[in-house]
Amino acid sequence: MNKVIVNISARHLHVTQKDLETLFGKDYKLTNKKNLVQPGQFACEEKVDIIGPKNEIKGVSILGPVRNETQVEISLTDARTLGVAAKIRESGDIDDTTGVKLVGPKGEVVLEKGLIAAKRHIHLTPEEAKNFNVQDKQIVNVKISTNGRSLIFGDVVARVRSDFAAEMHIDTDEANAAGIIGFAEGEVVI
Repeated sequence: MNKVIVNISARHLHVTQKDLETLFGKDYKLTNKKNLVQPGQFACEEKVDIIGPKNEIKGVSILGPVRNETQVEISLTDARTLGVAAKIRESGDIDDTTGVKLVGPKGEVVLEKGLIAAKRHIHLTPEEAKNFNVQDKQIVNVKISTNGRSLIFGDVVARVRSDFAAEMHIDTDEANAAGIIGFAEGEVVI
């Protein structure tokens, strides 16, 4: 069977070095709080506030390392709270998206774009993808069996790269719909 761990990707952001320094100070470096499943990725001690036209969300975690573009990933419920429209996109696809204000302890960054609700996806190495019989960018379904909230997620994009580890990411809205607390196991159904 094509089983994969399903983890909840709570609201977070990725920042450029320039934006990190604006938010936290000159020559600032991210502090690794905890390594994530994806190789080289980590949750940081640093947190910022996201300000929208309607409301704000305080204490949103940054994930490291720094990136080429700043990107904010939230759930659609978070978007409603902020009073913004979040397009459902793959990570890194931020053209023609909404911007927000980020507030850190040393400064503020106003993004013209970069706010998304991340498209549900599975990270796979080429070997894992071959075993699952899927290709990069292929859309699959993933069956989740939970007590009383089992469901099949459609529109799951397979992302294949040699520096990935087998793991599916869903946001908090999706996890709540399936009754997932912590993590679950999913079965890829083509």
